[in-house]
Formats: sequence, structure tokens, C-alpha cells
Amino acid sequence: MKTILTLFFLLISLATYAIEAPSVESKQPAKKIKNLKVMTYNIHHCNPPSAGTKIDVEAVARVITNEKPDFVALQEVDVNTERSGKGLNQAKELARLTGMNFFFSKAIDHQGGDYGVAVLSRFPILDSTRFILPIDPAIGGEVRTIAAITVEVAKGKKIIFASTHLDLKEPNRLTQSELIIRHFKETGLPMILGGDFNALPGSKVIGLFDQNFTRSCQTCLPTIPVVNPNRTIDFVMYKPDGTFKSLSTKVIDEQYASDHLPVLVELSVN
Repeated sequence: MKTILTLFFLLISLATYAIEAPSVESKQPAKKIKNLKVMTYNIHHCNPPSAGTKIDVEAVARVITNEKPDFVALQEVDVNTERSGKGLNQAKELARLTGMNFFFSKAIDHQGGDYGVAVLSRFPILDSTRFILPIDPAIGGEVRTIAAITVEVAKGKKIIFASTHLDLKEPNRLTQSELIIRHFKETGLPMILGGDFNALPGSKVIGLFDQNFTRSCQTCLPTIPVVNPNRTIDFVMYKPDGTFKSLSTKVIDEQYASDHLPVLVELSVN
């Protein structure tokens, strides 16, 4: 396993494929900022489960626009796939429809295009990074990645915002969690992480994150399925360095656009 981790640390510097384009004009950051609104949303490649094979990017955009978040962590994003439409970059289109900036991180090839995670930001993106999360070849699993951006939320105050989607198998999730924690601990910047962790509160994976991050909620409402939800696997968390404090966490009752409910968090900023 140590050999696998070493290999993936090397891949961090090599795996730089991503798509990024600012969709709003850059503005000078304010001197201070009091609060931030953060959303995490597994969008099921913009395919409403009740609508057959229909792709409805506008429905996802409406969910985001209605809540006016500063950041959105997106999972299950299609770019130029056959099922979603060749020429449709869902991350770019969501950025256009919501008036935000975006960064996409590819996980796998899918139907002639790309599939992965993305972030949206109301702030100009100063830097971005994508790296592959490890999979134990002995048990297999789908390649997963992380998309992370650096932004300046107030004059002289930079933070990292990231999105991820962990594997279905717990041994892989644990290794992936260890890598995420280790990598971002070294950055020295305040950080907010959102994603589909495929792990429940009380699991080893969430327990590991709880030792290194602060979840926005300790008693978190279920996020899946969208009708009569009974599992909590989508979270927003942040480094416990005193920069952020959770003010509220809301699971939005939106049952059409995806098979996950979006989570909206308000944080105060010190």
C-alpha cells in the first residue's frame, strides 16, 4: 500500500489535465468578508432520475442560482460524452448559467468524453490543481480525483476550495482520505472541502476526516435518496484552523434534478 501511495504522490505533479474558464469578470477583492455560502451537489450528470435519459443542465443551474452560493462542489460531471451530448461541457455550461467561474477535474474516459468532479466559484480562480486518488489494484475500483482551486475571498486572504467523490469500496476510501488529508495539510492555507464521500457518519472514513477537518454539521440530515432520504454521505468540511465557523447546514429538498439532495452551508470567516 505504501508503494501505491508513493506512486500516486508522484502522479500529483504529473496529472494536470483540467478545464478552466472564467465566466465572470475579475473584480478586486473586498477588504473583509464576513460569511461564505458553500454547496456540495452530486448532479448525476445532469440527468433527472425520473426523466429517463433526459439531460437537464438548466434544472441543476436553477438549484444553484436559487441559493446563490459562493462556491459549489460538483460530482458526477460529464464533458462531451455521448449520453449528455457531444459538445456539452456541463461544468462550463453550469458556470455560464450561474455566472460563476469553474474548474473541472477528469476522473475517467466515458462514452467518448470525460467524467469527473468540478468546482464553481464566484471569485476569480488564482490557481487550480487536480490529482488522482489511489485505488488498490487488488480490489479494483473506479478512478476518482480531486479538483481544488485557490481564490482570494478578501484582500490578502486566500483559501482553497475543493470537490471530491470517494470510491464505493471502504479500503479505497480510507487510502484516498489519507492522501487528501496529507496533501492539503502541507499547503498552509485555510481550506473548505465538499463532496460525495460515499461514507456515513460514524464510519472509519468520516472518523478520519473528523480528526483533521471540522464538518459543518455533527448531526447531519440524510442526502440520498431524494425521496424519503435515509443516508448521509454528502458533506462540507473545513480545516480547524480558526478561519471558518459553521453557522448553518441545510439539505435542500429538491427531488427532480438529481439522485442526491444538495447541501448548503453558511460559514463565518475570521
